[in-house]
Amino acid sequence: MSELSTCKTCPSADTMLSEFITDLGVDTSHHRVETQKSKCRFGLQGICCKLCANGPCKITPSSPKGVCGATADTIVARNFLRAVSAGSGCYIHIVENAARNLKLYAAKGKLKSVETLHKLADIFGIKGRDEKALANLVADKVLADLYKPSFEQMELVEKLATAPRFKKWQELKILPGGAKSEVFDGVVKTSTNLNSDPLNMLLHCLRLGISTGLYGLTLTNLLNDVILGAPVLRTAPVGLRVIDSGFINIMLTGHQHSMFSYLQDRLIEEEITNRAKAVGAKGFRLIGCTCVGQDLQLRGEHCSEVFSGHAGNNFTSEAVIATGAIDMIVSEFNCTLPGIEPIANEFMVSMICIDDVAKKSNADHNAYSFEEDNTELMEHIITKALKSYEERRPSVAIKELKNHGDEDVLTGVSEGSLREFLGGDWKPLIDLLASGKIKGIAGIVGCSNLTAKGHDVFTVELAKELIKRDILILSAGCSSGGLENVGLMSAKAASLAGDSLRAVCESLGIPPVLNFGPCLAIGRLELVASELAETLGIDIPQLPLVLSAPQWLEEQALADGSFGLALGLPLHLALPPFTTGSEVVTKVLTEDMISLTGGQLIIEDDVLKTADLLEGIIEDKRNALGL
Repeated sequence: MSELSTCKTCPSADTMLSEFITDLGVDTSHHRVETQKSKCRFGLQGICCKLCANGPCKITPSSPKGVCGATADTIVARNFLRAVSAGSGCYIHIVENAARNLKLYAAKGKLKSVETLHKLADIFGIKGRDEKALANLVADKVLADLYKPSFEQMELVEKLATAPRFKKWQELKILPGGAKSEVFDGVVKTSTNLNSDPLNMLLHCLRLGISTGLYGLTLTNLLNDVILGAPVLRTAPVGLRVIDSGFINIMLTGHQHSMFSYLQDRLIEEEITNRAKAVGAKGFRLIGCTCVGQDLQLRGEHCSEVFSGHAGNNFTSEAVIATGAIDMIVSEFNCTLPGIEPIANEFMVSMICIDDVAKKSNADHNAYSFEEDNTELMEHIITKALKSYEERRPSVAIKELKNHGDEDVLTGVSEGSLREFLGGDWKPLIDLLASGKIKGIAGIVGCSNLTAKGHDVFTVELAKELIKRDILILSAGCSSGGLENVGLMSAKAASLAGDSLRAVCESLGIPPVLNFGPCLAIGRLELVASELAETLGIDIPQLPLVLSAPQWLEEQALADGSFGLALGLPLHLALPPFTTGSEVVTKVLTEDMISLTGGQLIIEDDVLKTADLLEGIIEDKRNALGL
């Protein structure tokens, strides 16, 4: 039974997980949040500066400037731009590695979606080559843009963006130069006694948003599709129920799915299965956690023999280990909480990091190679997992939670699979929007946090409220983990939607909340929005489409948000991004942005008021389109 039918307010697994880990006596983020409730108001408002030895300086009514003379507006804008730069850097690291991996897999003849490769080649204007040459040229195009200096505009932006958006960005002079250089300049610009112009820094955030979105999000998805296979619609179980203790279970955390393709393929070979059986296991299984788990689930059609399912988001990962059924953790990027380290030690779970940006204090670092086939690395992981299983299983208690999560989540949703499901074009969805059977679309995206009502609670409550108002939800990110675990991504959730949306969902056999997968899939939502706008001959801000990242958590989310604002979309957050200490920054983000890009930041921590605001915006956009 899913939590949809057992929990009054439908918070994702929060109560169940807390009870589970409390019984085990394990200290987790769910407990530590209670001891961290007292927050520094200067930090919350973004008016603390510690860039030089004269500080830290804090802005107060009696002390309105730092020692250097920096005002609240300057300090807040600097802190915000520095955070967006860091978040953008994370995503650019991911797309860089995806492009390098594409070259590696092409050399080995292991590409799984040649159709996506040809699509990219057409977009990039590359023709008349064999598949290996095409893959290398596509990868080189991406890498060349990433490595350009900031004074040379990236070439692919115009090819990836809609014409009206590109024109708007051109008018605002926010077309980005080389993505890595833009991150570099964002860090330099925010250093001591340099930029003090809040508007200049906020425009730089929009440039970073464009490079983050089109490259770190959209292109990462498409490159990974070439390597791993494009998403295919299917139903699958989610939550802690996917863990079967009879297998040697390897938990994966991070964001870089293409770095696990070798492991996926190797673990299903008969020789490896026999080695697992020799130590008493039924075989190997990969347990998805954090965004890479969502990515594996998205492409689960291509790895069903070894992938058990998506267990949960970052704040579920501690409980996943505490089941005792995890024998090894392999990580390659963020959302890998430091808090898992003592739990891994307690449950005797080995940890390996294959990308040193995610090196954990108690983990071995065994680097992934972009130049060779990683056979040696995969053998090391398998051998260590076998040894871990043999050594730890006799002395570790196993506790499985087979009632956690949901059994039949619709997954594999992408811009391609959804369009194909609708008959090959967007007309059926456009007709449903035009008729009002679907009032509008809300993208609920991003992270989970423990402060906006609790683990996934705001996300789930907002989703339930919006679907009651006949608003279809597209989800991407850790938010998807909460929504799927309570059953909102199962076809049975149609019963919770408004009459019109319910009828649509029941006729199509789909849920009212569609799971596009990891935070990277925000790029897929951009593709849906772009294709809808192009079909209708309008600009993206004119669509009856709103965004909400109600439980945003980290710097990457702020880079995502900057992309949303650059696209001209209304963006809701339940918690402000440490900017309220500046009237100028607050006004630009919440008011002036409308005249700049068409976007707008909306801060509201009440679920019903948020739903009213978002529904009102959708109604206004419908009226403007004459619907």
